[in-house]
Amino acid sequence: MIIREERKEDYDIVYRVIKEAFATAEYTDGNEQDLVVNLRKSKSFIPKLSLVAIEDEKIVGHILFTKAFVNSIEVLALVPLSVLPKYQNRGIGLSLIKEGHRIAHELGYRYSVVLGYSEYYPKVGYIPASQYGVEAPFEVEDKNFMAICFDENGDKLNGIIEYDRAFGI
Repeated sequence: MIIREERKEDYDIVYRVIKEAFATAEYTDGNEQDLVVNLRKSKSFIPKLSLVAIEDEKIVGHILFTKAFVNSIEVLALVPLSVLPKYQNRGIGLSLIKEGHRIAHELGYRYSVVLGYSEYYPKVGYIPASQYGVEAPFEVEDKNFMAICFDENGDKLNGIIEYDRAFGI
């Protein structure tokens, strides 16, 4: 498997990957692929943190981290993580997350926040965001709104995360 930065010529394929990946997801609003299109046009987009996974010479997965803020501290929002159903449960998603974390840390980011499955994201170090004092701007179970700190100094941020306007929140 190869993980690399997404390119403009990948956009149509990535759109289909995201749509197919979420077609059977338990929790989805059905607009994840359109959210990515809008986030690419926003000030929150970080090209180096839009990654694709390639297997069998085709794009089978995608991950996007965008800028968000907690009390004017810039953090990352991981959304969405997409892997084609045929390629799920092979570690592709976890590999995308780990590579995204590596790049994020190199770029100087300290935190990433995700809304997702409480059994999945802890595999790569996510814990309830409340432990860092981060609150969601919407109702969500504590176990499903998670964060990770990339360095040993996991200071409390104590605030509500502010997502890009593209999220419609």
